Amino acid sequence: MRMRFLGSTSEAGACPTLYETDRGTIVVQGLQVTDAEALADLRDVLDGEGAVEVPRELITEIARRVVIDGSATAFPTCGGTPTATG
Repeated sequence: MRMRFLGSTSEAGACPTLYETDRGTIVVQGLQVTDAEALADLRDVLDGEGAVEVPRELITEIARRVVIDGSATAFPTCGGTPTATG
């Protein structure tokens, strides 16, 4: 499988990053959710699966660029570090 960078909300790699694969899927790189109460809300988690927290703005911007514009250039950085632990 090969991946192509779609965008991130960080210059330093601390925020989640999205990639498009040659399989037509999206890969999310980010901090794993570790908050026990949040994890208890997940449904049907299979072995090997995990949850990654992603800012809504990243998903909507990448969706707009890929679906509406037909392009996927880097998302402007927002700075800051997301929290994936609660």
